[in-house]
Amino acid sequence: MEVIASYCAESLENGFRKSLHLEKTEKSLVVCFGEMLIDFVPTVSDVSLADAPGFQKAAGGAPANVAVGISRLGGRSAFVGKVGDDEFGRMLADILRENNVMDRGIRFDAHARTALAFVTLKMNGEREFMFYRNPSADMLLKESELDAELIREASVFHYGSISLIAEPTRSAHLAAMAIARQGGALLSYDPNVRLPLWPSADEARKGILSIWDEADLIKISDEEVGFLTGGDSNNDEVVMSLWHSKLKLLLVTDGPKGCRYYTKSFRGRVDTISVKAIDTTGAGDAFVGGVLNQIADDISVLEDEQRLKKALRLANACGAITATKKGAIPALPDKSTVLELLNNLPL
Repeated sequence: MEVIASYCAESLENGFRKSLHLEKTEKSLVVCFGEMLIDFVPTVSDVSLADAPGFQKAAGGAPANVAVGISRLGGRSAFVGKVGDDEFGRMLADILRENNVMDRGIRFDAHARTALAFVTLKMNGEREFMFYRNPSADMLLKESELDAELIREASVFHYGSISLIAEPTRSAHLAAMAIARQGGALLSYDPNVRLPLWPSADEARKGILSIWDEADLIKISDEEVGFLTGGDSNNDEVVMSLWHSKLKLLLVTDGPKGCRYYTKSFRGRVDTISVKAIDTTGAGDAFVGGVLNQIADDISVLEDEQRLKKALRLANACGAITATKKGAIPALPDKSTVLELLNNLPL
């Protein structure tokens, strides 16, 4: 697997110490890197794109979803990425600002359009995607356009794998990871596999694993475990084949079965919160936002199994609520909505 960049032990130690002793006067910052786009969701479920009578426009893109999810829960977040200098791009930037996501890292491209995704909804709320990126602006972010100071402010730096598919964004992605690590941030990775965007399944697997060993925190779905390992995702030994020495927390989301957690000291499962799913778009990102918001606030949650389970219960609630509405960002819950759901659950 690929090594991104070397960094001195002293800066890593100082940065990690910084993340352990955060100033309580201001919440820690989570910086999310990657794509932001427009999802077009059918107005009815269980039809093909061609047969859909209409579509509902919704802001999306996994890293942006996570940033908004964190902000709505009362955390501090920023987004780093590029959109088109067009009406959709300006709309997306406005949505981030309206949701109190720091916008210093947003760039606009006058020569490429904002990415679009058409989402096919099945009756159970699961979905399939058709993307329009030839290339889209998010694929064209350059290393020279990064706001390095913003990235250095992060206590958690979160990213996916879609920005690894093509240059120049791949190089910008790797550079941003190195800057974040040197600044002492925890690196958080959700591969968010979207095979139609990759040249082939083999290229997707290779690209996703190329940065695997750099992450401190990884969230992956049970289907993605099977894709990356070729094994049974229900088998703990198969899951643990994805473990590496830097990793502090590996999360596997199992949809209706909840999520599994793995650390160096303990492992277990947190049950799902049952809801009637309408659209699962963004539910995994809401879960990630719920987890990262709590870890950024207090990293010691990773060392206490009971506190971690409580944090994952809240994250499950974030994902469940998001699945009850159409679209990603429009469906992300605020803290009061999440706490209301949790407080009304039977003990």
